[in-house]
Amino acid sequence: QNQSSEMSAPLRRALCLGVRAAAAHASPAAAAWQTRAGGVAPRAAAAAFQRNALGGVRGFAGDVDSDEDFKPKVHATGGDDVQAVITAILKENRVVLFMKGQPEAPQCGFSNLVVQMLAHQNVEYQAHDVLRSPELRDGIKKFSSWPTIPQVYIDGEFVGGCDIMKELHNSGELNKMLANHPKKSD
Repeated sequence: QNQSSEMSAPLRRALCLGVRAAAAHASPAAAAWQTRAGGVAPRAAAAAFQRNALGGVRGFAGDVDSDEDFKPKVHATGGDDVQAVITAILKENRVVLFMKGQPEAPQCGFSNLVVQMLAHQNVEYQAHDVLRSPELRDGIKKFSSWPTIPQVYIDGEFVGGCDIMKELHNSGELNKMLANHPKKSD
């Protein structure tokens, strides 16, 4: 399995910014692994980074000793539970966006573009960050039978992802679809 996929995003960014030297001092085993695999052992790199670069300050959300407030929240535990959560979300909200990140800080360009289109429409919507819950991320893909994120639902119906939203926005269809939906109050 690819070791880099096990690292948190902040750790990957830190490693790309030259923290590899700190990771090499983590332990002889980590240094040997780094030499053999041409990379950095994720846990050892995180520990070394925290010790050497941050002076022992904790800071990675996925760490075992991380504060509860910073750990990812799981929306549901199993397949059926996730489907029930998604169904409830769609029943309770007229416009729903499942995205990577939050509207104030999207974590991918496609999610950012959809947020901008919805902002242009000035429509109220509820956003759900699929990066905070692997179960939600997988569950929404199964729910819609659509393989990518972001996903937009209007009145409980799956509209599509970024490309479809872009076409609807450019053609004026999105404006018509959202004409009778509550607008954001300034």
